[in-house]
Amino acid sequence: MTTSNDRAFNEGMFDEENPPESGPDASRPSPMNTLEQIAHLVRNCTDCPLSGGRNNAVPGEGNPQAEVMFIGEAPGFHEDRQGRPFVGPAGKLLDGLLGSIGTNREDVFIANMVKCRPPDNRDPAPAEMAACTKYLDRQIELVNPKLIVTLGRFAFGRYFPGEGITKARGQLREKDGRKIFPVLHPAAVLRREELRPTMIEDFKAISEILEGKIEDVGMEPGVTAPAAPQPAQFSFIDAPGQAAVSTAPAETSSANVEDAPQPEQLTLF
Repeated sequence: MTTSNDRAFNEGMFDEENPPESGPDASRPSPMNTLEQIAHLVRNCTDCPLSGGRNNAVPGEGNPQAEVMFIGEAPGFHEDRQGRPFVGPAGKLLDGLLGSIGTNREDVFIANMVKCRPPDNRDPAPAEMAACTKYLDRQIELVNPKLIVTLGRFAFGRYFPGEGITKARGQLREKDGRKIFPVLHPAAVLRREELRPTMIEDFKAISEILEGKIEDVGMEPGVTAPAAPQPAQFSFIDAPGQAAVSTAPAETSSANVEDAPQPEQLTLF
């Protein structure tokens, strides 16, 4: 069976500066030696049904040597239109949070669990997340960040399935040799203004982690950001009775995390 990545390889989409691997691994259909190669593969991918309804795939973007990598859930309306992550209201808030700790999106790398927008902004299905895993795994390997910040429960569930983001947020963890710092999704703040102080404190902690002021890693909290108020049920926060990565059927619909409505106030303070 020929996949989209087989076709991309056969059509010679890789330039001379990034040639396919030779030798025993030459038979692999989709070399991913650079972030640019991954982005091209993502834009041409048809490995799951989401490709049929997209306007643009959203590979991810940012500094290829970033110290911090942010992982969200899935593209929303604006991201699907532009082919870039976090460019809607949630993205504006993320930009403000980054600015509050003296950085910006050009200094970090931003990606998502799923590279194409789910229809009707529903939760991404397990099979859809699995189809994109190879791309995200390789992006993480190439960027090799000092810290991975997971935005919301789906990204957190990639590393700690079955745990709730509400209790886990603001705690520095480690998994497979990488430091993981879970925070709420920016869209949660757009829907619940009372979560804004919690988000601000967690982003301050990101800066402190990078400066070496916070080094505790493990199940016990390493960061003393205040506990978030118990949230209502949204896809980007814990869903009662569900694991961190939803096993709901693909037809189940809920609000997409990057496509939250524009709030009256986007300021941080």
